[in-house]
This record gives sequence, C-alpha cells and structure tokens, in this order.
Amino acid sequence: MKNYRIAAMGGDGIGPEVIAAGVEVLDALAKGAKTFAFKFQEFPWSSDYYLEHGTYIPEGGLEKLKKMDAIFFGAVGSRKVPDHVSLWGLRLPICQGFDQYANVRPARVLPGITSPLAKGRDIDWVVIRENTEGEYAGMGGRAHRGLPIETATDVSVYTLVGVERIQRFAFELARKRPRKKLTLVTKSNAQRHGMVMWDDVFFEVAKDYPDVQWDRELVDAMTTRMVLKPQTIDVMVCSNLHADILSDLAAALSGSLGIAPTANLNPERTFPSMFEPIHGSAFDITGKGVANPIATFWTAAMMLEHLGEGKAAQRLMKAIEKTTGNGVLTPDLGGKARTRDVTKAVIDAMGD
Repeated sequence: MKNYRIAAMGGDGIGPEVIAAGVEVLDALAKGAKTFAFKFQEFPWSSDYYLEHGTYIPEGGLEKLKKMDAIFFGAVGSRKVPDHVSLWGLRLPICQGFDQYANVRPARVLPGITSPLAKGRDIDWVVIRENTEGEYAGMGGRAHRGLPIETATDVSVYTLVGVERIQRFAFELARKRPRKKLTLVTKSNAQRHGMVMWDDVFFEVAKDYPDVQWDRELVDAMTTRMVLKPQTIDVMVCSNLHADILSDLAAALSGSLGIAPTANLNPERTFPSMFEPIHGSAFDITGKGVANPIATFWTAAMMLEHLGEGKAAQRLMKAIEKTTGNGVLTPDLGGKARTRDVTKAVIDAMGD
C-alpha cells in the first residue's frame, strides 16, 4: 500500500472548513480503494498565526514542507492583515520557493449547475498560468515616501527559461486533450518588451507541436471571446496576472468560484506541488457552515491525478458530478445544502 504524506494547511477564512471536508473525503476514498492511504500533517500557518508569531512561515518551515508529497491548501487573506502582507507571507513563498511554475485551472459547468452564460455548456477550458515570475515577481519598490515625488514601481520580470517552460507545459497539456487547441494570451501591442518576448518564444515553441492547433489573442479581447464564443476556446496560456484575472472570470462563468480548483505544479517533482481551491477566504460566510467544498474536492481530484492515482481521481470526480447533478448545492449555487451535506453526499456517491 502506498502512503502519501500530505500537508494540510487550512489557512484563513473558510479555508479550514473546506480543507477539513477535503481531508474527510480523501480518507473515505482511500479506505474504499485499499491500495493507498494518506498521512495528513496539519500546518497551522494563517493570519492568526502571523499576528501571534510575527511570521506566516516559521524558521525551517519550508524544509518541513519539502518532505511532503503534496500540499493541500485552503486560503490566505484576513481583514486583520493587509492583503499584500498575507499573500507574500504565505502563498507566494511556497509557490516561488518550490518552483511551482505551472498553475493549472480547469473550468467547466458541472451537472446540475447553471452558468450565467447562455452558452455556458460550451465551457470546457483549462487556464495555464505562469506562476512564479511576470507581474508577481516582486521586483520594484517605493521611494521618497511622504513627498510629492513619491514613486512606486512594480517590475514585470519575464525570463526566457520561465516563458518557454510554461508554454511547453501548455502545449503538452493541449496535445493530450481531444481538441488539441491552445490560445496564447498576451498584451503585446502595449507591453512591447516582455509580452513581445512571450509571442516570439511561443512562435518558436509551436514548431515542435505541429499536431496542436494554436491561435493568439490580446487579453482584453480574450475576455469578450470567453463570454461570446466559449466554444472556440480549449487551453489558454497566459502570464501570472493575466491568467489570475481570466481564471476568475472562467470560474464565474462556470457557475461559481466555489467550484473552481487549482493546482500549483512543480512538473519536474523536485519539490512538492500545492493544491488549493480558487475561492479565497470568503469572510462573509466564514463559520456559517455553508462554504462550498466542491472546489476543494475537485482540487483533491487534481492532487490524486498528480500523485498517480488516476482511477481514484476519476471516482472522486464522478461522485462530485453525481452530487451536483442530484441538486445537492450550497447557497452560492442557489441551493440550501450546507458544507456537511455536500461532503456526506460525495462520500455516499463514492460508495455507489
């Protein structure tokens, strides 16, 4: 029997609630499969931990995480801590420190869920986000504070290695999908250096994938295409900021941010990869027991796939689809089910 060491990190807001539900579902899945098991280790890093200890990640923390097979992450963000402090204190040090450069965000309308888009059933997308550099590289600063000449800069950093590897990752993924189609999203008409390099590298990389159909779109035009022509899109590859925005739009068009999963991958497996739902802390519903755990369960399926447990991942996805198809939906999807109800329904469906 395979034993997987998983770091369970609830973090802030509804994060602990949905991660607890995810752990319960994964344990039930493992017990049913009888070929693998999980050993979860809880990491209590959060904004409350930061306020108490002055840091999100304690000394030696990343070394402990490095020993894990995967990281199951809830959310970070608190009204008590500025957003840039929490993001740069917890999530980004893990993504960048473990070179999790491929952020994968699938989007489709699950059974029983209604998209706000008339053509929502045509949505079957994967957004590939460069996850360690670009607009979130952390380069820049502020000078002359308090003076009329105060200056703030954020420098987008694109490396040839970083751009090429994420584009190759996207081509490889597109090649495995039925439609074999990839769209490059940039803003190279206005950002004439970094984004033009993205274009140039893409055109060269594309020569190695003659079986993949590709096209190119400016990011502003891509938002309209997602709404008006969803059937023309398969896989998108974008810079850090552009994909961050487009993937939230994709989630909303699929019905709710509460169903959207994410994988932060280190494809070479030099470091553990991190899996998290897309929805964030959701302060307004924290502690009410109505957080949608579907995004976390779908994220768990992506983690299983990454760990090599493809059959278990398929079993979990079928249970998710049966649950939503049966109308067991939380309030964000127009239903009345609670987190507990959805969790139980998914576990029951896995036993069918």
